[in-house]
Amino acid sequence: MSYKSSTIKSKWKKTKWLNEDSYFKPYMPHTLQFSKKNLNSMLADYSTIFFKPTDGSGGSNIIRIRKTNGGYQSQLNTKKTSYAGSSPLYRALNRHAGSRPYLLQKGIQLAKSNGKPFDIRVMVQKTRQGTWVSTALFTKVGNPNKVATNYNQGGTIGTFHKTMSNANFNSAFIQQLESELKRLGVAVGKNFDRHYKGFKELGLDVAVDSKGRPWILEVNTRPQIYPLKNLKDTSLYHQVLSYGKHYGRTK
Repeated sequence: MSYKSSTIKSKWKKTKWLNEDSYFKPYMPHTLQFSKKNLNSMLADYSTIFFKPTDGSGGSNIIRIRKTNGGYQSQLNTKKTSYAGSSPLYRALNRHAGSRPYLLQKGIQLAKSNGKPFDIRVMVQKTRQGTWVSTALFTKVGNPNKVATNYNQGGTIGTFHKTMSNANFNSAFIQQLESELKRLGVAVGKNFDRHYKGFKELGLDVAVDSKGRPWILEVNTRPQIYPLKNLKDTSLYHQVLSYGKHYGRTK
């Protein structure tokens, strides 16, 4: 990647930036740094939580933890493990983390499109004039057996309207959500600019729950757009490239 745009790896830092601003509160799933105390408090509050590396990318190393009748079940990729209580679960997660910092995040019950979970990528880019524009919305439709919807976790790329209508949302709602997500993308861009200089593009990962409520899962400062080439209609891919030309994005 040779183009010029600032990168922030720490998901925790980016989460804190957004949590400081009341505008984003309704969009932020409860997130804490991984510790025994925080794990116990999240397990008490939610039936599903996610355990993610603070600096991870591409959906790798994300573990989903669910409450079961007999205790807890963790899932990494397609591998499931059961634990009788929170102490053995904590020990296993701690081993998995090693010296890397991890986050705990409330699990969102993702809406399903044709039976498959999906989330939405909102691509936000800066114009030559320095204003933020939401230039593309697309979806990442997951493999139902995997934890993450990411393209490199076996997911597929879809168009926003089609994925949403296959999830049984009506067109008026889809239109309204599209406008809301585009506004959200611009607001995140402005928020990030207040904290750090040099951002030219951002990729918001947004989950939609079964009621259609959007949640910001994370903000990528190095968003990948190559999967867009696999859509039949490549106009979104070329649109992102044309906006990115002035800061050196070529692919």
